[in-house]
Amino acid sequence: MTTHSTEPRRATRPRRLSGIGRVLVAVYGVLALAATGRSLVQIVEKFDEAPLAYSLSGLAAVVYIVATIALVRPGLTWYRVAWATIVFEFTGVIVIGALSVLRPDLFPHDTVWSAFGRGYLFIPLVLPVLGMWWLARHRPVAFAAPEDAE
Repeated sequence: MTTHSTEPRRATRPRRLSGIGRVLVAVYGVLALAATGRSLVQIVEKFDEAPLAYSLSGLAAVVYIVATIALVRPGLTWYRVAWATIVFEFTGVIVIGALSVLRPDLFPHDTVWSAFGRGYLFIPLVLPVLGMWWLARHRPVAFAAPEDAE
């Protein structure tokens, strides 16, 4: 015997913006503001001193802004954008962090990602790991495996 309900079927996946997801978005937002402010000052006031480092700070700021927006927006496209920006961020932190430690002569001025985000209490190193974990646990229903959608 099958019982049919007249109520619409609801997605069983939790929303990305609940609980820890809100904290994650808030931290991304604060980092986006901090990186944007810092990079703007660096680029406007002393770009000629370290164009590579300050350009990378500007790039990091853009990545944090896009990641914040993507985490807030619903849908598969924004989910993919969030993944792309967070993976890019993590790669940047690892590559720039390693280069700045192994070859400090390449980065005489700090970027957001220098020394793995030391100037930002290593938040740039930890945040993308948490972001990737969060995204993996909160996939959109349309992107979830069939057994996850039930």
